[in-house]
Amino acid sequence: MLDSLIGEQLDRLQQLMADRPFAVLTGAGISTPSGIPDYRDNQGVRRGRSPMMYQEFLSAPESRRRYWARAMLGWPRVRQARPNEAHEALSSLQSARQIGGLITQNVDTLHDQAGSHDVIELHGSLHRVLCLDCGQRSERDSIQQLMEAQNPYLAGVDAVQAPDGDTLLDAAFEARFQVPHCPHCAGERMKPDVVFFGENVAQVTAAKAMAAVEKAAGLLVVGSSLMAFSAFRLCRAVADQGKPLLAINLGKTRADDILDLKIEGSCEQLLPLLTQRLSP
Repeated sequence: MLDSLIGEQLDRLQQLMADRPFAVLTGAGISTPSGIPDYRDNQGVRRGRSPMMYQEFLSAPESRRRYWARAMLGWPRVRQARPNEAHEALSSLQSARQIGGLITQNVDTLHDQAGSHDVIELHGSLHRVLCLDCGQRSERDSIQQLMEAQNPYLAGVDAVQAPDGDTLLDAAFEARFQVPHCPHCAGERMKPDVVFFGENVAQVTAAKAMAAVEKAAGLLVVGSSLMAFSAFRLCRAVADQGKPLLAINLGKTRADDILDLKIEGSCEQLLPLLTQRLSP
C-alpha cells in the first residue's frame, strides 16, 4: 500500500508531467536495486574511503596497479547486473514519447540494456576502456580476459564490492598485479572510459546534456543526491528557466532548496506507478 502523502505527490507529479515531455536525470539510486552500490548515504555523505582521483591515477604506475587489481575483481558484478523495474519504466516512458532526453550519471549501461536509446552518459561507461597513449577504445570484456590470464593468482579471491566496479582488496594482493597493456599500441596507461573524481566531463557531453534540459518542459531527477556539480548545474539551469524541477529520491539532495516537488521513496516502486498513471 502507498503512503497517502506519496500517493498525493504522485498525483501531482502526473499532473506536472502529463502531455509535456520532461528530461530525466538518473543517479546511483536507480541502480542499487540491481546490486550496484552507491557512493553516498541518505544525507549525501560519502561512504567508506575516498575514490581514486584522476590525477592520482595518472601520476604513478602504482596507482594504476592498485586501481586495476581491485577493478578486475569488481567487474563481474557490474557485468552481471541487470536492469530493474525503474530502468524498464523509464524505457517505456521514452518509447511512448512521454519523456524526452534521458541523462544518467551512472556508468553501468543499465538504461541501454532496458531498451532506452540515445542515453546521455554524463560520466561515461565502465563497459569501455580508453588508452590514454593512443586514444583507442577497447571493450572491457576483452581487457578483463587479458587481466585474468595475466593474474591467475587472483582467481577465487573474494573482495567486497564498492561503487563503480571497485572493490575493497587487501594491499598484499596488489603488489604482484600485472597491469593491462593497450591491445592497439601496447601502452601502459589504460583507464576505464569514465569520468574520474577530479576529472571534467567532456565538453561535448556536457553541452548535449544541457541542450536536452533546455529543450524539455522540465526535469525529473531519479535516485541522485546531485552532489556532483555536473548534475547539479543541470538542475540549476532548469530552475533559472522557471521550469518544473522534480525529484524521486531517498534522502537529501544538493537541490532540495530549488525543487518544486520531491518524493522520498523507492524509484523501483514509484516509477512503474508513474508509468501507469501517464499511460494513455
